[in-house]
Order: sequence, then C-alpha cells, then structure tokens
Amino acid sequence: MTALIMILFVVLLVLAVPVGLTVAITSMMPSLFSESFTVSGVYVLRAMLGGVNSYPLLAIPMFVLSGIIMSKGGVSKKLFEVFTYFIGRRTAGIPCAVVITCLFFGAISGSAPATVAAVGSMTIPLMLEMGYDKKFSVALVATAGGLGVIIPPSIPFILYAQATGTSVSDMFLAGIIPGILIGVILMGYAFYYCKKNGEDREKIDVIVDELHGRGFRKVFFESLFALLTPVIILGCIYTGVTSPTEAAVISVFYALIISLFVYRTLKIRDLWDIFRDAVRTFCPILFILAASVAFSRILTLMHVPQTVSAWMTSSFTNKIVLLLVINLLLLVVGMVMDTSPAILILAPILLPIVETYGIDPVHFGIIMVVNLAIGFVTPPIGVNLFVASSLSKVPVMEIARKAMPMIILFFIALLLVTYIPQISLLLV
Repeated sequence: MTALIMILFVVLLVLAVPVGLTVAITSMMPSLFSESFTVSGVYVLRAMLGGVNSYPLLAIPMFVLSGIIMSKGGVSKKLFEVFTYFIGRRTAGIPCAVVITCLFFGAISGSAPATVAAVGSMTIPLMLEMGYDKKFSVALVATAGGLGVIIPPSIPFILYAQATGTSVSDMFLAGIIPGILIGVILMGYAFYYCKKNGEDREKIDVIVDELHGRGFRKVFFESLFALLTPVIILGCIYTGVTSPTEAAVISVFYALIISLFVYRTLKIRDLWDIFRDAVRTFCPILFILAASVAFSRILTLMHVPQTVSAWMTSSFTNKIVLLLVINLLLLVVGMVMDTSPAILILAPILLPIVETYGIDPVHFGIIMVVNLAIGFVTPPIGVNLFVASSLSKVPVMEIARKAMPMIILFFIALLLVTYIPQISLLLV
C-alpha cells in the first residue's frame, strides 16, 4: 500500500494538482485503500487543525506581512542607495550592491520570492539604465533572492524547527555565516563577469555622482531606519528580550511606523491592499502546512520513516556518500516541489537517518534549506525565476541559462556547508 500511496502522490504532482490539495488527498487514501488501516478522515482533519495550532508558527504570517509592508514602503530602495554610495564606483560595485541588498532584505522578509520582487522591481530597471546586460541583471537578482531563506529570520527555518523540534533561535544563528558565504561567492562571480564583459562607467558614474551629490549624511540617515530593521528583529531574539514570534510582531509595527511616518511612502489607504496581499500569500502556506502535518503522521503510522531509514543506512554506510545522496535527493525535490511542503514532509523522515551518523539537527536544517534555496532558481518550479520573469518579461528558461554559473557556485557553497559543519554551527 505504501508504494501505491507514493505513486498517487507523484502522479497528482505531475498532473499539476496544487501541492496542498495533493498532500491532503494522499493523506486520506490509506483508509480508503485498506480496511485494516483504522485511521479515519476525522483523524486526518484533527491532525491538520492540530498542526497549525502552534505559537511559533504565528511568526510566519507576521514576517510575511512585515516583508510586504517593507516592499511596498520602498525600503529596498533605501538599502540599495546606501550600498551603492559606498561601493558603486568599484568594479562590479552595482551588482555587488544588489547582492548585499538581497541579503539585508532577506533579513527583513524571510522569503526568497519577496526578496526578488522587492529588490528586483527597483534594481533591474536601474541596472539596465546603467548599461548592464538585461539577462545578467535578472539572473543575478533571481539567484541572490535565494539568500532570503538562508539569512535569518527565515520562514523555512521556522518550518524546519516546527517539524523537528529544533530551536528556532539556533536555526537563525546557524544561517548567518552560510548566507554571508553564499553572498560573497555571488559577489565574486559578479566581479569576474564585469571584469570579463566590462561596464559602462559613464552611465554608472551619473547615478553614483547623483548619490554623492546628496551627501553621505543625507543618504545614510535616509537609509538608517531600513538598516536597523534586521538589527532590531535579530537583536530582540538573540538578547532574549523576545521570542521569534514576538520579534515578528515587532517587525510589523516597526515596518508600519517607518513606512507611514518616517519615509511616508505609504498611506493609510494602502494598508487594506497590503493586508489582503499578506493573507493571499500566507493562506496557501497555512493549508500546505496543515496538510503536511497530517501527511507526516500518516507516513509514520505506515512506518515509512523507519523503512526509508533502514534502506538508506543499509545501502550507504559512509557518511560522506549518504550526505551526497541526500543532497541530490533534496535538489531534485527542490526542482519540483515548493519549499514548505518539502521541509514538512521530508525533515521528519530524513533527520532520524542523519542523526544516526552523528549529524547535528541544526546543521542538517541548514543543509536542507540551502538545498531547497537552489530549487528557487531551477526549473520547472523555480519560483524566483517566475517572479523575475514577470518583472522583466525575460523568458524563464533564458533566465535559468544565464543563472547557471551562479547556480553551480551555489552548489559548491552547499558542499562546503554540508562537509564543514563549523560553517553552520560556529555561532550556535
């Protein structure tokens, strides 16, 4: 019966049935296929409701709302201006400023697609105005946007912690160095690309000179409140003043205050649309989360985790080989499945396996999220590619081809994170 259920799951995904609905249908099937399987539909519904009745999960809609407010409030523009002020005159200064802006905005929104939308909508037209190749500009934003789920606070980190019982704060701390490492690697590629293909310094200097004409004090103080956002959010968590959920609520109020009263980029009448967008963004995540919790419990009752664990531990006795196989599995999953269900379904299955080899749960969480972050820029379900395509009108596959060198570098960073645990665990 287990094989039949998994085949049904794959078939529904191939038929493009929404992931949440696929998981919910598959969770109901065992009781229909076998009378000996006593779990009823009522149990599945209770598991779904119980799965979302969680205090830590409240952080997700709050970070989603905070990210949308910051995006609509033009915070990404303030961040980009201050980084461009300092490094815009250097080789690849503008592309590097884009990557750093993605890092900072990721530390505000916790979402990769939100980072691409907020940073890309502002920086892609500006890079084109400065003479950069359109496909390179779009591919850079799409790839760097993946940093939004690695740099804390990260929504996938919260989901992983919920699925495995790991500390959210530890996951946030563990994501800092890997996120910075990948950001530095992407900036290194941007430097190589600009050295090889050249830059239109005349057009770039026009923009940078305009910023310098405004003066350091004005540019810095206009960007100060945006720069303080991740400091306030993460500072509240790591000093023990608040829990991650409470920090998420603080981030919403902070975003509202600076957007409405400091930058004045939002009006009260804009809030209804913002709240509506936040609900539309979070509700699918909530349904997927509920269905995934029920599905994971059904899999446990069917002894799927134990079966998979026994097979993998008997087939791969070497830890290095096992981690490589798991990485390849997660890369394939990231190509065809969204991050949220992938984490909620696979984390409870794979974590007991890697723990038998002495791998820290926090370290494995970073491995898992970095893997799935690569999935954001790989077809056919690369969400960042579709967001970037909608912003630029460049076809998805053309963006993917241009992003391939950066994806390869992302994978190299993944291998470093996988086999050097200190990269993830140094701050924990």
